[in-house]
Amino acid sequence: MRVKQANKKLLVAAAMAAISWNAHAGATINFGEDKSLSVGLGMRYSFSSAEDGASNGKSRSTDFNLDSARLYFGASLNKNIKGMFNTEWDGDQIRVLDVAGQFAIAPEFNVWAGRLLSPSDRANMAGAYYSMGGGYWPGVSSRYGYNGGIFRGRDDGVVVWGNLADNKLGYSIGAFEGHTFGFESKDPLSSGALTQSAAKTAGKGSSDSLMYAGRLQYDFWDAEPGYYGTGNYIGAADILAIGVAGRIQQDGMLSLAGKGDYASYSVDFLMEKRFKGSGALAIEAAYYDYDTDDIVLSEQGKAYSTGVSFIFEQKVGWGRFQPFMHWQKFEPDTNLDTKQFDVGLNYVIDGYNAQISAMYTTTKTKGSSSLDKFGVAVQLQF
Repeated sequence: MRVKQANKKLLVAAAMAAISWNAHAGATINFGEDKSLSVGLGMRYSFSSAEDGASNGKSRSTDFNLDSARLYFGASLNKNIKGMFNTEWDGDQIRVLDVAGQFAIAPEFNVWAGRLLSPSDRANMAGAYYSMGGGYWPGVSSRYGYNGGIFRGRDDGVVVWGNLADNKLGYSIGAFEGHTFGFESKDPLSSGALTQSAAKTAGKGSSDSLMYAGRLQYDFWDAEPGYYGTGNYIGAADILAIGVAGRIQQDGMLSLAGKGDYASYSVDFLMEKRFKGSGALAIEAAYYDYDTDDIVLSEQGKAYSTGVSFIFEQKVGWGRFQPFMHWQKFEPDTNLDTKQFDVGLNYVIDGYNAQISAMYTTTKTKGSSSLDKFGVAVQLQF
């Protein structure tokens, strides 16, 4: 009985950690029973120095940059009907990031409709704010998502999701507009891919089919309730999870040369184990398969990623140190493979709400010289 009670308490603690991180910091104003409005702010600021990155093409660049600035809004009409509205600064103006109505019918069955991330791999569902590395995003291997879509990988549609088997089994499935995989271009000659509107203008219409996306995940140790994920629990839970995701769309690939179907599949793994008195070790890995029906060979192929980190339990000053390493590779059908290796150190002050990160990155594409980059980033969420 005591073991069962302890396990229940551990699950609740892990669930609360996941919920608090994905709800951001912020403040909540209550207007009555189950009626509230919450607001929050997120930002990432960085300094970077890239090899041959200066305007003369020979010297190292030295740049300060506001990588991201977000406003988070959440509202609750009652215990079953809620909503979210989030914005992001795109370097020039503030744009809509997420806006969705959320219908919480039961923990096992929720319906969200609006503009949001469609079901996909763990890295995409966690996003740059909830992955180790100060805004790190595995864009070499995770080809859709943060670098594409309507804006930051978002899409218009509806998703049904829930958690079963004591929150150990998570599922999500939805229908979306699609045609937002991150490599469409305003100049169709540069990548070959077209958006629906560009294809229509060019006289290359399509069937206008929806994109269907889904994800299934099982947690062997602590449970991870909720729709969005977390890339790393920073020592707050013991995680052993495997997830599979996929998305398909008839006529999902459009170009001046023709049209074809789009499909992508992925498998991801995360193990995070705490060692009392020492810290927590995390190991992650993912495999991807992209099929553009031979329309855009540069985005058709297989990809791999893996990472390892260790967060020390002992505080040093305000926070704890977390060294980490990432490796990823994309093998397109053009045979122009791209590899990226990252090594860095996080200083975790308050979970994902306050971090300072330093990271060295080297990227190599077959047939070209490698690119080395060093950066320091600060992430804050209020």
